[in-house]
Amino acid sequence: MAYENPSNQEIKRVLEDAKTIVIVGLSDRPERTSYQIALALQQEGYKIIPVNPKINETLGEKAYNSILDVKEPFEIINVFRRSEHLPVLAKQATKTNAKVFWAQQGIFDRDAHKHLTEHDFTVVMDMCIKVAHSLTIGKMR
Repeated sequence: MAYENPSNQEIKRVLEDAKTIVIVGLSDRPERTSYQIALALQQEGYKIIPVNPKINETLGEKAYNSILDVKEPFEIINVFRRSEHLPVLAKQATKTNAKVFWAQQGIFDRDAHKHLTEHDFTVVMDMCIKVAHSLTIGKMR
């Protein structure tokens, strides 16, 4: 069975309802795509929480080693890691209160998708969150 992302209407609802986004693999280097997208999300009013064990902070936010270390509530887990990391991240995600798992463009894993949907997650894979926001809500600054 072919993988299919949620409808644009569902993606719009997810983005409108979210206040806080954990970003796994967020860099502290401004030239990196993860940094640029996180900055755009911040400018749209989302609180971002970096998860990257190689940095202490970025974009004015404390970085965490793992999504399991984040104690404050968050709605979306946005992933900037290679596809082979998704199964472990999916298992960690199901131990949080988040219900949306979003893998950026070019990132997909069928087993992770299966695990997450079995745990009632809304799953978006192989799609840029910034592009999705522009298409469903409006262009980011």
